[in-house]
Amino acid sequence: MLKNLLLVFTLLMASHAAMAEKQVVGAAEYVKVLEADLAFLSRVDTGASSTSLHAVDMHVLDGININPADYSEAEQKSVVRPKMRSNIGKYLQFTTENEQGERHLGKAKITDVVAVRNSQGLEVRYKVALAVAWQGQAKTVEVNLRNRSKMHYKMLLGRNWLEGDYLVDVERNKNLK
Repeated sequence: MLKNLLLVFTLLMASHAAMAEKQVVGAAEYVKVLEADLAFLSRVDTGASSTSLHAVDMHVLDGININPADYSEAEQKSVVRPKMRSNIGKYLQFTTENEQGERHLGKAKITDVVAVRNSQGLEVRYKVALAVAWQGQAKTVEVNLRNRSKMHYKMLLGRNWLEGDYLVDVERNKNLK
């Protein structure tokens, strides 16, 4: 019995210590994409597996350039995705813009191609690795790029950014919109 109580106590203390190390973020936070030297008011989305950044004028350097919007949803997986996957390891040039209208022309190495299903249907997107900093702490994560010009938040922080480092308190930063 004493062994069981000691085990439960040890597990609770380890869990508490792990939670104490994590920082608390709100439903919206200002973060900085270091490669672009731009700050973004970002939405923290625990329902999104990965982080997403507003990007337009995407152009693969020395690779196959294809616009997924020119293809049907059925062709997205059968035609578009395989062609885009052949660009993994190549550099993608793109323009990003924050909610203040500040723009940056940058480039990053393509790390993956993902098919994302959302309310608009299926989208095939490039992923690149970018350093995202919050309160001076940078974390490099894979970020999918898409045109978010019609969306209020130009950056969405997904679970891949939160994982291991952050907990979300939806009551925090309610005034950030």
